[in-house]
Amino acid sequence: MQSVCFGLLVPFLGTSLGAACVFFLRTLNETVEKILLGFAAGVMVAASVWSLLLPAIDGAAALGRLAFLPAAGGFAVGFALLLLLDRYLPEPAITGGGGAKTGMMALAITLHNIPEGMAVGAAFAGVLSGNVGGAAAAALAAGIAIQNIPEGAIISLPLAGCGMKKRRAFAVGVGSGAVEPVGAAVMLALTGLLQPLLPWCLAFAAGAMLFVVADQLLPEIGGRKSALGVAAFAAGFLVMMVLDVALG
Repeated sequence: MQSVCFGLLVPFLGTSLGAACVFFLRTLNETVEKILLGFAAGVMVAASVWSLLLPAIDGAAALGRLAFLPAAGGFAVGFALLLLLDRYLPEPAITGGGGAKTGMMALAITLHNIPEGMAVGAAFAGVLSGNVGGAAAAALAAGIAIQNIPEGAIISLPLAGCGMKKRRAFAVGVGSGAVEPVGAAVMLALTGLLQPLLPWCLAFAAGAMLFVVADQLLPEIGGRKSALGVAAFAAGFLVMMVLDVALG
C-alpha cells in the first residue's frame, strides 16, 4: 500500500521539479522541453492501451460481445471531460505574457491536472484489484510526471520574470500540481468502494490521457525541427510497451 501511496504522489513531484526551475533557470530549453513532452506522450499512449483500455475490456469479459461497452463509454466520458475543460478554460500551453495571463494559465493547468490525477488513481486501483500490473501503473504515473515538469516551469518562470519573488513563484507552480494526488485519492477510493466501476474508470483514465496527448503534447513536439521530440515519443512508447508486457 505504501508503494501505491507513493505512486499517487509521483505526478505532483514532477510539477514540483518543474516549478523548482525558477531557482536556477531563466527559461526552459526548447529542445529539452520537446524531448520531455515527446517521451511522456509515448509513455501515455502505450499506457492508455496496454495498462488501461485492454484491462478495462478484460474486466468486463462477463458481458460477452458487449465487453467493449465499459471501455468505450468510459473512454468517451474521459475524453469529453478534458475536451470541455479545454474548450472553456484558458489555453495552458501559452508561455510569456503578463502576470495576469500567467495567473490564468496557472488556473487552467491546475484544473487540467484534476482528471490526470484521477487517471493515476484509476490505474493504481487496477493494481490493487489485480487487473493492472504495478510496473505499468508506475510507468503511467512517471509519464504524467515527466509531462508535468514543463508545466510547472511555465508557471513559475514567467511569474518570476514579472517581478514575483522566486519562492512565491515556486509555491504557485507547486500548488498547481497539488490537486493531482487529491484527484488520484478520490478515484482510488471510488473504485475501491464500487468495484464494478473499475473498467469504466480505467477507460475514463485512457480517454483523459489520450486527449492530453492529442491536444497538448503532440502539437508541442511537432514541426520540422522536432526530430528529437518525435524520436523521444517512439522511445517512450517502446519503453512503456516493454515494461507492461515484461513486468505487468
